[in-house]
Amino acid sequence: MNAAPALLGYAAGVGFLAPRLLLRSAWTHRAPALAVAAWHGLTVSFTLAVALAAHHLANPTEHLHADLIGVLHSCGLITATAAPDPTIADRLAIALPLGVVLLVLGCFVFELLRGRRARSRHREILDMVGRRSRHLCATILEHDLPAAYCLPGYKSRVVVSAGALRLLSPGQLTAVLEHERAHIAGRHHLVLAATQAFARVFRRLPLAHHAQQQTSVLLEMIADDRALRRQSREVLATAMYEMAAAKSAPAGAFAMGGPSAVVRLRRVLNPQRRPHVLLRGSLAAAAAVVPVIPLLFGCVPTIG
Repeated sequence: MNAAPALLGYAAGVGFLAPRLLLRSAWTHRAPALAVAAWHGLTVSFTLAVALAAHHLANPTEHLHADLIGVLHSCGLITATAAPDPTIADRLAIALPLGVVLLVLGCFVFELLRGRRARSRHREILDMVGRRSRHLCATILEHDLPAAYCLPGYKSRVVVSAGALRLLSPGQLTAVLEHERAHIAGRHHLVLAATQAFARVFRRLPLAHHAQQQTSVLLEMIADDRALRRQSREVLATAMYEMAAAKSAPAGAFAMGGPSAVVRLRRVLNPQRRPHVLLRGSLAAAAAVVPVIPLLFGCVPTIG
């Protein structure tokens, strides 16, 4: 039996149905880090399912591992007496899934480089117009409007405007700075670049749209949770309220305000208990298992 129909059906379920279920789940905002892992698990699983389906469509009678052995044998990388030289169909059956995976990886590298270039250009501007504050461990931008954001990655930097310094209390400012440092420490730009790359390849897929959108919101919630380690919910909520109308962050940066501020503000003001440890363990296990499910479909013995 050819595994391509099962893989395509699975990919359709992951790409169209799974996002709806995850969006309706109540636990995602209570455990944002697990939710990010779940969204990424679905994107990896979908990519592998499409790649393996392409292989089985190109060569319905062979397993992927058999084609790999044949290609490696023809290249002289392995010696196998039972491995015949691969045909054009065999090579195509390897090239198609490999192309799908490399396309996503290539877009991931592209997103990383694009973000790094944007941050590098912005750092050059900050070096000219901003001033470094050792007390705050941040760059102060002489601007009347309140703004705070971070430039993660290479030569990371936290930026806060003079308007925000005048507007925020010391506690609120601490919460804002801690929020931005959480993005840097968590390397959130890498996480977001992965969903951006997936959305670039599968741009019309509901999973791609929702994974990118939800990951952005969930990363802000993760940063909010870190800020709550230093300040109370009331202080963080008032800081978020003051910064909600701030200008959007430059390309490649993370800002405390933005379109997700209302949802996050409601979450901070109406705290809910984290999911039970058993539920968190089950969700973590599911997020780890989901990416390998397509391999189970792809390795089902072929029945002639």
